Amino acid sequence: MLVLFNKPFGVLCQFSGDEAPTLANYINIPNVYPAGRLDKDSEGLLLLTDDGALQQRITHPKNKLPKTYWAQIEGVASDEALAQLRKGLMLNDGMTLPAKIERLTAPAVWPRDPPIRYRKNIADSWLSITLVEGRNRQVRRMTAAIGHPTLRLIRYSIGEWTIDQLQPGEYQQL
Repeated sequence: MLVLFNKPFGVLCQFSGDEAPTLANYINIPNVYPAGRLDKDSEGLLLLTDDGALQQRITHPKNKLPKTYWAQIEGVASDEALAQLRKGLMLNDGMTLPAKIERLTAPAVWPRDPPIRYRKNIADSWLSITLVEGRNRQVRRMTAAIGHPTLRLIRYSIGEWTIDQLQPGEYQQL
């Protein structure tokens, strides 16, 4: 079984815990576990499964399953900055693999609670970033490295699966 879940902002990717809402607040399906993680302050697609082999296929780095994120960043990245992301850049834990980067018009997504901070004098923009690796807070560290901190991060897809048709807090069982 595979469960597609649109994880809201502020939810922990675990079924237990006292400090914040967890998956148990949204999903009442026994014996499913997350195949990967999303930070508490990230939103979007989280896959859960009761199949260990499928979980391994989704999460193991050797499979290089592409993950696409929509990142709202501070400012507007130059072509040169985007080229750095496309070829890979040095982070404190080593060189990243090349990423697929596209500029996005602001996607039609749900409002975030709480809303992101807006600054009158600093524009923001959206990028679609597709990675085949999954380091801790990688997208946030990559956009910060090019001088454009991430304000909002939504994982749109993992491989063939997307959050299309799912509102925050909703899940679909396949």
